[in-house]
Formats: sequence, C-alpha cells, structure tokens
Amino acid sequence: MEHTNKQNKTKNWIKTSITARMLMVGFLVIILLIPLFYIENLIGERSHRQTQVINEINQQWGNEVLLYGPILSIPYRTYKEKTVTDKKTKKVYTETIENINYAYFFPEKLNINSNINPEEKKRGIYTTAVYKSDIDIHGSFIKPTFDDIEVADEDIIWNKAKIIIKSSNVKGVNKANLKLDNTDYEFITKYNSQKNYDFNILSFHILETKNLKKDQLSFKKPLQFNLGFSIKGSEQIRFIPTGKQTEAQIVSNWKTANFFGEFLPFNEDKINENGFDAQWKILDINRPFGQQHFNGIPDLTEFAFGVNFMIPIDEYQKSERSVKYGFLVIGLTFLIFFLIQTMSKINIHPFQYLMIGLALTMFYTLLVSVSEHSNFLKAYLIAGISVISLITMYSKSILKTLKFPIFIGFSLTALYTFIYVIIQLENYALLVGSIGLFLILGTVMFVSRKIDWNNG
Repeated sequence: MEHTNKQNKTKNWIKTSITARMLMVGFLVIILLIPLFYIENLIGERSHRQTQVINEINQQWGNEVLLYGPILSIPYRTYKEKTVTDKKTKKVYTETIENINYAYFFPEKLNINSNINPEEKKRGIYTTAVYKSDIDIHGSFIKPTFDDIEVADEDIIWNKAKIIIKSSNVKGVNKANLKLDNTDYEFITKYNSQKNYDFNILSFHILETKNLKKDQLSFKKPLQFNLGFSIKGSEQIRFIPTGKQTEAQIVSNWKTANFFGEFLPFNEDKINENGFDAQWKILDINRPFGQQHFNGIPDLTEFAFGVNFMIPIDEYQKSERSVKYGFLVIGLTFLIFFLIQTMSKINIHPFQYLMIGLALTMFYTLLVSVSEHSNFLKAYLIAGISVISLITMYSKSILKTLKFPIFIGFSLTALYTFIYVIIQLENYALLVGSIGLFLILGTVMFVSRKIDWNNG
C-alpha cells in the first residue's frame, strides 16, 4: 500500500511539476537532433550527387576552358663540362656535354575577341551551363633576345622553333587554325601522360605547330599571327594575359555572368539587357611576370581572367542553412507549448510533444524534395504552410480551444518568416539574427514573468 502511494506521488509529480516537464521537453529536443542530423547528411549527399552529375555532363560536353598562349618556343644548346676519370689509365679529362633547352617568348601584342553562346544542359533534376565559343586571337611577336642567358647565335636552333598553346580543354576543340603572316599552320596535340582525377585542379594540354619556316624568323618586322579557335566548354572561360599589351573582349547573350580573376573588365556598361559585352586591357606593368622564360613555361593560372556562366541557384546550400536553424525552431516551438501548458494547466503528453517535433523535422525533408523540382521560395512556402497547418490542427485537438492554436500558427509563421529572411541575407544575417533572438528572449521573459516557478 505504501509502495503504491509512492508510485502515485511520483506520477502526480511528473504530471504537475514544472521541473519535470522542463526536463522532459529538453530531453525530447535533444532526441530530435538525431533526425535533424540525418536530414543534414541527406542534403549533403544530394548536393554531392549534383556535383557528380554536373561534372559528368561537363566532361562529356567539354570542361572549363583556360587558354594560355600563343607562345613562341625556341630550342637552344647549352654546354656543361664534366670531369671524367678513365678506369684503366686513371687519367682525368674534361668532357663537354651538350643539352637542348627551350626558351619561351610571349607576344608583344595580344588581342582576344570571343563570342560565346551558352545554354543550359539538364540531366534529370540537375542543370549546368555549357557553351560554344568562337575565339579570334591576333597579335604579334618581336625578335626574341637571349641576352639574359648569354647564348651564342650559333647555339640557337631557329629551324626548330614552334608556336604552342596550352589549353585545359582539347576535347571540345572544333577548330584551331594559325596564320603567321601569310602562312597557315595546323596544331598537333601532345600527349599528356598526367591523369587528373580532381575536377577542382586543371591540367593543361599542349597544342603545337610544326617547325616554323626559316624566312619567318628573320624578324625584320614583327611577326603577325592570327589564331582562329572554336571550342565547346562548360561553366566558365578564362585567358592568361601573356601579351606585353593584352586587350580582350568577350560578348555573350548570357545575363547572369560573373566576372572573376586577377583582372576585371574596365567598361562600366558591360552588362545590358541582351547579355554582356566585357572588355579588358592589361599591360605588362600590371602583372608580375615578364615576356621571356628560360626555365620552362611558368604556371600563371592565378593571373587568369574570365567569365563564369553561373546558374544562380543553389537550393541545397539554402536548405542546409535552414537545417542549422532546426534546433532553434524545435526549441522555440516546444517552449511555446510548454508556456501554454504551464499557464493554462492543460496537460500535454510527451508523445504529443514528440509528434509535434517530428512534424517540425518533416519541414526540411519537404523543403529539400520540393526545391529539387522548383525554386527555393516556392518550396519554402509549400513546406512551411504544410507543417504550420498540420501543427495548428493537431494543437487544436490537444488544447481544446481555438485561441491557443491560432497563436501557435501565428508564432510558427513569424518564426519561419524570420528564418527565411536570415537565409536570404548574407552581410546582415548575424545582425538580424541577433536582434531577432533578443526580441524572442524578451517576449518569453515577459510572458513567463507571472509563472510560479517555485511550484514543483
């Protein structure tokens, strides 16, 4: 009998004690972090799958284009003396070893004119931007000088000189014709034995001409070149400003272009209602590298400039940011129900709290799944209206009155609206979030000021 009374007192304490209810609500909030964790992983998996599909599309169509050149390549001889000891006679003598090295010279003038026609490519629910481009590159080379390394004229192998171009994408090349003065040259691809399995790191392929004609290397006047290049690529196109004076113009009908790189266009009217017309002018004094190189072709990727044909949609990133506020949404919603329960003396069972919490987590799965087939705003509205309606109707059956469910629906609407505003903001997200949380805390303190916390 005494044992039964103790059990009844314990049950009554759990039902009526504010402390017990607070512990129960806090425990349920922690438990609901588990499905939030799995939802966040799901978003990460879907985002990774999107990246994989886009990379597959880009690889089949033609990857990003980064053009480096044209570059004049001239081999030359160097000599190194080596001391050799004859094993039999033990005599010591000097042997001269001949090495073939290459000097690389950038153009005096480089003019790039590119007309790009992007389009969207889809596979299932995923979309990326691909393009076809016609590029006209013209300019001139002046007579190379080997004064910096003191090479004798007879050691310069002029008859082996070539024009080379480095490109990150040769799969998409449809045309690559070079005209030096009045002579046409075709490009040959050199085999690149280095396989690149990281899509974030570009690997260059080399296109080179046959040996240039001897009469073109007299350089009595600047050697004029005209390169016609037609290539398919994806996402973005970049150029390296190798000319002592580099001028570039990129024209396209794409309206959401993003200009990036070491140098930006100088014309303020580059974006218009029909697309964009961007222009660059870069002098050798603007970049930290010279016009001649004797120790191989340097990696100048960091000095490239160009255009990204971005599709300004990243629903997974916004969804992931929404999930990060999941703990706040569940905690504040449970706090509202807890305050209503405490002030109205209406009993809410832990199972009912759990159902409300699971409904709140369903918001994020709805958001992710709907946003894959629509834009983020529509998905957010559909998920928000569905979850708020569900919880409001469920709370009507729990609280048995109309005023509390209406208040809950209004509170959830304000909370989800507040979070949506924070997600859209970038520079002011922390400021707006901090002010919002301060106001929420003040409201809770005001509402709970008359609760007798010592009772239980």
